[in-house]
Amino acid sequence: MAGYGTNRAPSVAGVLSGITTPTTRGPASSPRPLTSPFHPPAQDERGSLTRQVDPRVVVSPRQARELLTAVIYVGTWAHGRGRLLMPFFATLYFAALRPEEAVELRLQDCQLPKKGPGLLTLHQASTRAGSAWTDDGRKHEQRGLKHRARGDVRLVPVSPELVQVLRTYVDEFGTAEDGRLFRSPSGGRLDSTRYLDVWHKARRIAFPPHLVDSLLARRPYDLRHAAVSLWLNSGVPAAEVAEMAGHSVAILMDTYYKCIHGQREQMVQRIIDALSDDR
Repeated sequence: MAGYGTNRAPSVAGVLSGITTPTTRGPASSPRPLTSPFHPPAQDERGSLTRQVDPRVVVSPRQARELLTAVIYVGTWAHGRGRLLMPFFATLYFAALRPEEAVELRLQDCQLPKKGPGLLTLHQASTRAGSAWTDDGRKHEQRGLKHRARGDVRLVPVSPELVQVLRTYVDEFGTAEDGRLFRSPSGGRLDSTRYLDVWHKARRIAFPPHLVDSLLARRPYDLRHAAVSLWLNSGVPAAEVAEMAGHSVAILMDTYYKCIHGQREQMVQRIIDALSDDR
C-alpha cells in the first residue's frame, strides 16, 4: 500500500511519513445557533432526554488535523503509542464513529481502495463493563450498534484522506488476530484509559494554553461531534447524516441544532429556485 503521499497541508494523510510541528491558528469562530420560539427537547428510543452538543466543543477541520498530528508526538508503548492511536482518532473525526465502534473496527469491515473514497461497514461496538458484569468474565462486552437492532449494520462512506491513513496504518502495524485495527500493546481491546491519556497530552501539544483550558475537543468523542456538525453545515441532507452517524433524524437535529449555522439564506434561495422552476 502507498504511504501518506500528499502535498496538501495540513492533510492528515501525511502525518506518519513526515510531520511538522502543529501551528494552531486559534479558536474556531463560534457558530451562530439556530433559534426557535419553541424547541422541546427530543427523547431517544428509551424515553431519555437527548443532550444537545455545546458548539464550544466543536473543532474546525484545521484544528482537527492539528490535533491528529499532535497525537503522533505522544510517546511510550515502545515509542510508538501516538502513531498507533492517531488512526483511531482519525476514524472519530473523518467517519464520525463512536469510540466504542472504532475499537471494534476490523479490516474485513473496511473497503480501502488505492484511490478514491472508501466504505466502513459497522456492525458492533464494545463497552467496558467490568469482568463481574459480563457473561464470559471479560472486562469488555460486545453489543450491537447504538440505536440499531441487534445484527443491523451501518454503512459509512469515508474520504480518501481517511482511506490513506488506514491503509498506511495497516501496512505498518497490521491487525490483531481477529482483524481488529486498534488494540492494546498486548493485542487486547483498546481501553479508554489508554487513549484518553494520549488525547489529553495531544491537546497540550496542539493548543495554546487558553484553548487547553477550554471546552474545545476536551474529549475524543468531540471529534465525532465536529464531524457531524461539519456534515450538516456542508449541506448534506439530515436524513443522510443521520444514517451515517447512527441517529434518527429527530434525535440528530435536536442534538446538533445549536451547531447548525449559516444555512438560512441557502435554504431560502432553494425555496425560491424550486418555486421558479414551473414559471
